[in-house]
Amino acid sequence: MAVPQNKVSKSRRDMRRSHHALSGANPNECPNCGELKRPHHVCPSCGHYADREVVAAGTEIDLDDDAA
Repeated sequence: MAVPQNKVSKSRRDMRRSHHALSGANPNECPNCGELKRPHHVCPSCGHYADREVVAAGTEIDLDDDAA
């Protein structure tokens, strides 16, 4: 069974974990509507990708009216 021979100090442990941080998002501007979107993804607001409409923009459904 693998057991460490000596205790790993807090400094050495934290230095090893120094590269584990997450990087921030890199949003790009949609060329069609100007909203921020993730790179290489369909724009969530207008449904365009690479200057063409991929997802048809549908009308939003109000769930309160449908539930009644």
